Order: sequence, then C-alpha cells, then structure tokens
Amino acid sequence: MQRRGALFSVPGGGGKMAAGDLGELLVPHMPTIRVPRSGDRVYKNECAFSYDSPNSEGGLYVCMNTFLAFGREHVERHFRKTGQSVYMHLKRHMREKVRGASGGALPKRRNSKIFLDLDMDDDLNSDDYEYEDEAKLVIFPDHYEIALPNIEELPALVTIACDAVLSSKSPYRKQDPDTWENEVPVSKYANNLVQLDNGVRIPPSGWKCARCDLRENLWLNLTDGSVLCGKWFFDSSGGNGHALEHYRDMGYPLAVKLGTITPDGADVYSFQEEGPVSDPHLAKHLAHFGIDMLHTQGTENGLRDNDIKPRVSEWEVIQESGTKLKPMYGPGYTGLKNLGNSCYLSSVMQAIFSIPEFQRAYVGNLPRIFDYSPLDPTQDFNTQMTKLGHGLLSGQYSKPPVKSELIEQVMKEEHKPQQNGISPRMFKAFVSKSHPEFSSNRQQDAQEFFLHLVNLVERNRIGSENPSDVFRFLVEERIQCCQTRKVRYTERVDYLMQLPVAMEAATNKDELITYELMRREAEANRRPLPELVRAKIPFSACLQAFAEPDNVDDFWSSALQAKSAGVKTSRFASFPEYLVVQIKKFTFGLDWVPRKFDVSIDMPDLLDISHLRARGLQPGEEELPDISPPIVIPDDSKDRLMNQLIDPSDIDESSVMQLAEMGFPLEACRKAVYFTGNTGAEVAFNWIIVHMEEPDFAEPLAIPGYGGAGASVFGATGLDNQPPEEIVAIITSMGFQRNQAVQALQATNHNLERALDWIFSHPEFEEDSDFVIEMENNANANIVSEAKPEGPRVKDGSGMYELFAFISHMGTSTMSGHYVCHIKKEGRWVIYNDHKVCASERPPKDLGYMYFYRRIPS
Repeated sequence: MQRRGALFSVPGGGGKMAAGDLGELLVPHMPTIRVPRSGDRVYKNECAFSYDSPNSEGGLYVCMNTFLAFGREHVERHFRKTGQSVYMHLKRHMREKVRGASGGALPKRRNSKIFLDLDMDDDLNSDDYEYEDEAKLVIFPDHYEIALPNIEELPALVTIACDAVLSSKSPYRKQDPDTWENEVPVSKYANNLVQLDNGVRIPPSGWKCARCDLRENLWLNLTDGSVLCGKWFFDSSGGNGHALEHYRDMGYPLAVKLGTITPDGADVYSFQEEGPVSDPHLAKHLAHFGIDMLHTQGTENGLRDNDIKPRVSEWEVIQESGTKLKPMYGPGYTGLKNLGNSCYLSSVMQAIFSIPEFQRAYVGNLPRIFDYSPLDPTQDFNTQMTKLGHGLLSGQYSKPPVKSELIEQVMKEEHKPQQNGISPRMFKAFVSKSHPEFSSNRQQDAQEFFLHLVNLVERNRIGSENPSDVFRFLVEERIQCCQTRKVRYTERVDYLMQLPVAMEAATNKDELITYELMRREAEANRRPLPELVRAKIPFSACLQAFAEPDNVDDFWSSALQAKSAGVKTSRFASFPEYLVVQIKKFTFGLDWVPRKFDVSIDMPDLLDISHLRARGLQPGEEELPDISPPIVIPDDSKDRLMNQLIDPSDIDESSVMQLAEMGFPLEACRKAVYFTGNTGAEVAFNWIIVHMEEPDFAEPLAIPGYGGAGASVFGATGLDNQPPEEIVAIITSMGFQRNQAVQALQATNHNLERALDWIFSHPEFEEDSDFVIEMENNANANIVSEAKPEGPRVKDGSGMYELFAFISHMGTSTMSGHYVCHIKKEGRWVIYNDHKVCASERPPKDLGYMYFYRRIPS
C-alpha cells in the first residue's frame, strides 16, 4: 500500500504520526471492527444514555462493533464494559453564513461538507447558518484519532465499514404505510393546474357533498371547486365515491381534503396519478376559491370535524392561544419534540416525571442503572426511562437563548446553539415495540398509554422498588341479585378512576338547545356556525354518577341458579397516593361513530372522596352462594367453532385495517374478522358492536386448537397450559406468590383481570400436591412458600387530594387531535405543548381529559 502524507494525531496535542503506521495501529482491533449487515441498527443520531447527538459540543461516538452511539460522557463506560476500542466520532459544526455586500447571506450552494444523515432541528435549520460534518476514528483508551475519509491509508475492511456506517439510514425511519406522508411526490399537474373562473367560494364550515347528503370525508376539486365525498373507508371515513366519479366525468385531476388544511399544507390526492401528492402551489390554488391557507387550523394528524369554528375555539382555549406566554427554561422545564402524533406519549411522560417517586426510582438511581445496563441499552426499559427522566429534569436540554456580546465573535467563532426540547424517538421505539397501536404513527388514547406504561413499570421494576405503587388501589365491587337481594363482594386492582360525564345535569340546557337549533340552521344554509356553547357539567354530578349502581348485563344469580337482574356498585377499598381521574368524554353515537363530549366540568383543586370508602359486608346482608355458572356450549356452536374457524394466518388484513381505521383496537378487529370467518368488514363490524363491552374485547386473539389461552375452552388443561411469563410477572409484582398467580391464570384461560378476581375470590387458596408437581416440572419452582398469600401492594391513606397536573385533548376522538399537559410547579401552572414549555396564564382546568391528584397528608 502506498504511503501518503496523511497524518493522524496522538494524545498530547502536538504529536503527529506517519500514516504508514495506521495499519499497524489498527491490527490488534481488526477482529472487533464489523461491516453493518442487513438488519443491524446503526445509531448515529442519538446517544443510548443521553440526548447527545453530532450537534452536541462533544459530538457522538459510534461503536464500530455494536453500532451503538454514545455521548462524550458515556463512551468510556461502554469501553470499560465491552472492551470495544474503535469508535467513529461524528461532529456537525454550525457557523453563521458569510454575509454578502448587501448584508444578506450569499446565495446557496451545494455543500459537499454535509454527509451525515441527521434529523435537523427545525428551529436551527435556517438560511443563516452553514454546516460542516466531521468524522474520524478514535481508538481507546489512548484516544488516537484518524481523520476520515482516509481511503488509501486504511485497511480495506475498515474503509468499507466506515462507508457503511456513514451511509446507513436511521433505525427509526421505517418505510411503512404510516409514514407515507414523508415520501409524497410532487404532482405533475401542480405547476400548470387549470382553475375555472366560475365564482365558486368555499365557506369555512357547513360543507356537504354536491351529489349526496354526506358531511364528512369531503374533497374539494382544485379545478372547479366541487365539494364531493371520498370513497368508503378512505382515510378513516365513509363515502360514496362521488369525488372519483366527478374525475371520471370531467378529468379534473387534483383534490384536497377539507378539514386537513393548515398553514403547513393539506392532504392532496391525484386521481390521475392514483395516490397522495404534494402541491407546491397549494396556497394559490386554495385562494382561488376564497380559502386563506395561512389562517386555517387542522388537527395533528389531519382529521378534523366540519364544525371548524368550535374546534378552533377548543384548540385556542386549551393551548392558551392569543396570550403571550413566557417560555420556561431549566430543570423540569424541558419539552418533548413531536414525532408525528406522539403528543399523547409526551403529555403522559411529563406528568409521570413530575412525581417524586418516579424521579427517585429512575433519575435518582441513574449511576447504578446505567452501570448495570445490558450490552444493548437501547432495548432496556429502565435505561430508557432513566434517560428520558434525566433529559426532562436535568435542564441540560432546556437553556435560554444566549446573545453574543460581540458581533465579531459571532461572525468568526463557531456558533453553539442551545438545544431546547428532546426527541423521545428511542424511548417511543422501545415502549411501543410489539404493540400494534403505539408502534404506529397514528394518534392514540393517552389513558391507554398510561396503563401500558404502568404495565411496563410493573414488569421491569428495579428490585423491590416499584414507583407505580403510588397509582395502585383496590376497588370493592358489590353485586346484588335484584330478586333474592343477596350480595357478593369482590375486590380488584385498578390504577385510575373513570368518571362518567353526567350530561343530564348540564346547568345551561336552554343555551344548548338554542345553540343546536342555530347550528343546524347555519349548516342547512351554508352559513358560518354560531359561537360554540359548551355544556357546563357540575363535578358533583359526575361524582354522583360514579357512585350510582349500574345494571349488570347477563347476570347469573348463584342463588337462583339462573339468569336474573343484578346491580353493581363500586367503592374504594383503598385510596392511592396519587389518584388519576379520567373523564369518560369519548363514546359512540347512534351511528357507532366515535364521538366526544365537548363539555366544561368544574374540576376542583381540592378533592375529597372519603365518602366513597368501601364498607364491606354489612349487617343483615346475605351473601350469594359461591357457585360458578355452568358452561354450556351448544353442539351446533361446537361444530361451527371446530369446522368453520379459519387458520389465523389467513385473516383478511384488509378487513382488519378497515375496522382499525374506524378507531377500534387492532386486536379486537382481528378477533372480529376471525370469528366471522373472513366474511367482510361489515359482518365483522356487527360482531364488534355485540362484543365491545366484554372485558377481553381488546385482548389478543386466543384461538382454540392453536394453543394459548383458548386451548382450555373444551377442557384442555395440563402441562401445555402454562401462562405467559409476562402476565405471571405482573401478578407477582403486586405481591402475590408465583404458584398462586399461575393457578389463577390457568383457571381463567390466562385472562389477567379474571385471574385477579379469582385470587380475591379464593382467599382460602392452598397448594395441592398435583399443582406443586406441575410447577416443579414446568417452571422449576421447587421452593413453595407455605405462608398465607399477601394481597397486592397498596399505599392506603386519606381520601383528600390536591390537583397538580392535567392532560387535555383537542379533537373529535382519541384517534385524532392533539394533547397538551399542564403541571403545577413551584406554585404556578406550566403548559407543556410538545417542545414548547411556557408559564400558563389561564389553565383550562375545566376542559381536561385526565387529572392527576396527590394525596394531602392527614
């Protein structure tokens, strides 16, 4: 190999070594240097332990064996733990552009010095700065540095490995249907689109299809201004396909979906090109029909109602728009950047890490968690929770902008921007993996994510420390047979209080009636909608509705040995340290379309629920006999079950996605299609309506004859009926014995909720010899405690609480819209709106969706 004049630096600052020694220097480390293979995740945008990136002052170090990335503070830990010595150091430098004679920046030129595929910060990616990327190999522990590219001096394997790392794509950029908007091509019709001068003006609301009565999923043709409906199930809504028919009749190629127009763009579809497209002249094309694109507001994922004015009002109130809010910086005031419909995650995590128990469990144990993290810390829950908590609480990524004292220094020296807000990309990728909903780019329910997170915390607790204990409480359920008046008391575990909306108790009913009449008249006459009148609901009425008895559907009375009428009441058997209250704003209309109660509830700052304390069996009450209902499976049902059920691999995924786009849980959609034998989305939809109130409605499909929970439907129990370890871990984390958890799950077809009920209804649980033998054979559980089983860990106390945080939702359903979090810190309310953190001036406590209360010490 020809030796050239390239040099590399050595420790000490001034020493140089000839390039001919490069090969000898790398020889001992050659076996550890790998070329990334297909499937390898190459992290070069973000540290595994922090939010350092190549933009950070210390740059980023990528291990040339594991392809994990580390900031300057964490690379030594990886070297000590693994012995891997060769890292690629990546650094992006940013400088202010040289000004021209007129004062403006010089014209843009293609910058060949940028070669890193990085996610840029939108706030910094402006025309005022220029970038230069730098890459070099660093050999630990002596920190020898070899500048790249260095093709002729380096061994071929090293050169190939370096090129592969530099050219690799981000591991998070999965090209799936959910990210098609990132790849939308420019329509070939956009530049020369013909628009008819026919005087059509589109009102801001009250739209209706020109060929039918549909008022949703409407598309505006950009040539003649026709408003027509889309096709059935297109973009989560139904339609009669009149927009497509109009194209076939007239040949006008482009249409924009009404309700998706924002200052940033809109959903544009090309009938001729048969797919979504972008229109660089969209603002001009919309202005032709009287639509000012710069003053429109859509929802986060493009779905919104036709009643624009009410929805804009909701967005303005919750986000405190129109008020000059003071930005907040420092520890505890760090925002989370939106990854595209990730605001549900951001809002929940901001509330979670405002709780001292979570701060202590993760950030307080940071050195120990990081030091004992697995070899791949990106796949460890506790590491990623600690990383996120430190990012939010340290203040390292939330610093006020600093103005340079001397313009000359700004012109000459390298610009060092302050990073405000962190991107939870690695955290989201881990906590949502294997979950069909949270792993998508669709909007999700913040309440469902909260419970999902609690589940992960339970399963990954650090020793005996479990911060989610602060949410756990026991619910006493009292069921009474209306005919015999006998009762049954059971207890179950819960983590949040679901409060119904008592619409019938609205204090402004006359105003609501008047508004509804005016709204309908405005829609019929295509006039702007009147100012929204929101139902005002007393909190006391919602609390009373929670305490009222509920009818029990399909109740089987053990006293009568037959079905009967029954009522159920719920009370708190224990009060949690932190009470999470969910307002049940979302429901289904008569057409089974998800709807939201747009209401104002006077949520109290101080909450007393002491009167909801459970009292147990009362004097004079007689308990229902402990007899289980008989299991009756008709012969014809057995035949259909065994003969007509399809192979699980043959489930019609198109029907599944049609149902999922309507807002139903993905696993429920799979079950619906499966149990209706692939007969179509409409039949499966009817199955969903019938079964949606069942407790296991959204649980994964368990198929008889294919193992798993369903294998015991016909009495198939035994050694192959071992429950999943992750479900066993959830129950044991609550303080129950492992053998008790396994037996409960086996007795309830591996249903977690029913297993907990089984445990509480069998306080006399004793281990029989057969069960112990089975445990020894299947789980190596040869040590069985004879102690009486303990109940789940709860932190009972007073029922007095104080509000400290709430999460608000804007939009028409949990599958669309936007979430914002307000938290009370240091005596004042703060609004967390994605990466923006500001002092709140008018916290909309009456419009929240989830409320977080802390117990007031008695």
